[in-house]
Amino acid sequence: MSSIPDYMVLDARNLMAAMKDIYKELQPPDKSSTVNTMIQQQMSLGNLNQSTEFQEAYKWSNPGNFPVKSRFYAGLEKPVEDLKELLFQSEVSVVGVHCMGGGGKTTLASAICNDPRIKGYFGNVHFITVTQFPNLQGIIETMWEKIVGRKKPEFQNVEDARIQLKQQLFTQSKRTLMILDDVWSRAHLEELLFEAPGYKTVVTTRDSSTIPQNTCTRPYQLPLLGHEDALSLFCFSAFGQTSIPSAADANLVMQVQAECKGLPLALKVIGSSLNGEPHGTWLNAKNKLSQGQSISSYHKEGLFRCLETSIDSLDDVGRECFLDLALFPENKKVCADALLNIWVYIRKLKWQDAFIMLLELASKNLLNLISSPGRQATISYENASELYFSQHDVMRDLAIYLGSQDSIVHRKRLFMPKKELSLPAEWEMLKDRSFNAQVVSIHTGSMAENQWYEMDFPETEVLVIHFSASEYFLPPFLKTMKKLKSVMLCNLSSKRTTLKGLDVLSSLTQLRNVRLEKLDAPSVLEQSKVMQKLDKLSVSLCEGFGNISTFSNTNLQEFNLDHLSDLEEWPLDICRMPSAHIWSITNCHLVEKLPYDLGNLSSLRMLRLSALPGLKELPASIGKLEQLEFLDISLCEGLKELPEEIGQLQNLEEFDMRECSHLRRLPRSVCGLSSLKHVICDEKIGHQWLRVKASSIPNLRVEIVEPQFTLDWLDD
Repeated sequence: MSSIPDYMVLDARNLMAAMKDIYKELQPPDKSSTVNTMIQQQMSLGNLNQSTEFQEAYKWSNPGNFPVKSRFYAGLEKPVEDLKELLFQSEVSVVGVHCMGGGGKTTLASAICNDPRIKGYFGNVHFITVTQFPNLQGIIETMWEKIVGRKKPEFQNVEDARIQLKQQLFTQSKRTLMILDDVWSRAHLEELLFEAPGYKTVVTTRDSSTIPQNTCTRPYQLPLLGHEDALSLFCFSAFGQTSIPSAADANLVMQVQAECKGLPLALKVIGSSLNGEPHGTWLNAKNKLSQGQSISSYHKEGLFRCLETSIDSLDDVGRECFLDLALFPENKKVCADALLNIWVYIRKLKWQDAFIMLLELASKNLLNLISSPGRQATISYENASELYFSQHDVMRDLAIYLGSQDSIVHRKRLFMPKKELSLPAEWEMLKDRSFNAQVVSIHTGSMAENQWYEMDFPETEVLVIHFSASEYFLPPFLKTMKKLKSVMLCNLSSKRTTLKGLDVLSSLTQLRNVRLEKLDAPSVLEQSKVMQKLDKLSVSLCEGFGNISTFSNTNLQEFNLDHLSDLEEWPLDICRMPSAHIWSITNCHLVEKLPYDLGNLSSLRMLRLSALPGLKELPASIGKLEQLEFLDISLCEGLKELPEEIGQLQNLEEFDMRECSHLRRLPRSVCGLSSLKHVICDEKIGHQWLRVKASSIPNLRVEIVEPQFTLDWLDD
């Protein structure tokens, strides 16, 4: 389940601009010509020379000249008006929008969500993604918090949640519109529909039979795009404008566009994949598409054959990275850092190159990048932990389809496309054979020790496990994964999980990275043999971290804690990490103080202390962090002053201190921050930084931003 507001999806043109900036940053000055060549390649379409006419015709290829508008709704004017007409009818309480996958249902729902007349008529407009395998109680809990506006009570089950929410709906004075996107089952939908005065629902689904048939419900079939609208959307994706540029081969462009058969997802993805490509690539795409089946109906193979051309422009590594997207559940916001870990450990990419690959896939609309709620859309590999990604379910299906061509035992990736009660039967049939998978992804409910098969995974380097359970026994076959480097354990249920069978982790001598989400933290982190080997540890939405009696790791280079709701006290020796380069503590609301010996992290280059509203002060020892280059104290509303020792950070280059509302003044010592290049802050403190710039740091860039606070992270 996720809710992704339209304004938080990062536009592909901004991503291309970020790629340009990152390429510049990564390349030494004497290689600037290489960077220019790469960018010129993005500006070419066909075998054209660099004439004035060419530059004018293709100025849209320069990321800086792309239109500011981040969303282009092609062909939705009439559907939007049609839906509004239905919603404003007093006898209608449910409108069911249906069409094939990739047909624009979610885009239409977003347009309705942002329509001024809709927002003016309904006092509350809410958007929730349901998915094929929803957590119904979790969705109703989210509906409660959105509609009622306060923390939900403890519901016993789905029926209890329904009864209590229905009671609340009858007390609401404002009209409410609830948009339920991507519903697959009528049985699921019936649990999520409510009748109350002023309450209406828009449902989007692929299957018209999902929509109830009664006097209060109106079905609406969303048509595929006509020629003109399809061409506009295709051109916007391929060229950044809504018409064919004069220098392009118009006939070829229209032939490629026509092969997309008016399907918005195909138009968008294939158009983006051909952005800046030479004439030969366009011709090859047209020839491949013309051999496919019609996609006017949902013929899977025909659609996949159509969309497969969108990854033809990727090199071998890029294609492998795209296929890795299938390892994560559908329609779930996933921290980009989790994906980058796979590319670093398996694809052997450097961290910066992995981030550029993320931007490249996003620029081709193969995934959506989403900024962390409450943050500006900062695109930097330094801020990867604040970015999330999601994938259209049709594109995920494509990755699954392409990644499943080999026999099971020979596949590079072994994954479960959907959540199941236990492991797939076809895995059990082959359990006596060794599997060659480098990456294994498992998605189940609760698993006891006797539910696992004995399996052999001698080549596996990454294990991703998603589950929904209050208790979960780790698979015993972990001990066969002698090459395992990275593990992600993610609980998708509403309550924390206790893991069992942890002793198997001690046999993983190559393990370097662990990511834990919504677990009982001590049960894993007190496995000392495991902790001492790690390079990177990420802990999110877990409990009990502060109860760990001691915590020391001589090799840990990156340490991330996020949304630890009960963290107040720090484990003993938490700062005994002499090799740590990155420390990130975010969204831990009970933290009032940091370890007094924070300065012992002598190798630290990045320190992120964001959204710690209870934090009262920074320790004086922070001045000992002589290597520190990046400091983030944003959304630390309880901070009233900075220590004078902050001025000892002679290597500090970037300082993010936005939304520190109680911070009244800067210490005089900040005038000595000679390496400081960029400060992000609110207007109030910004005037003081401007005086520092004028008197002591002339090259300082002071960026003053508006507050961006939001509670949208609660949706997940």
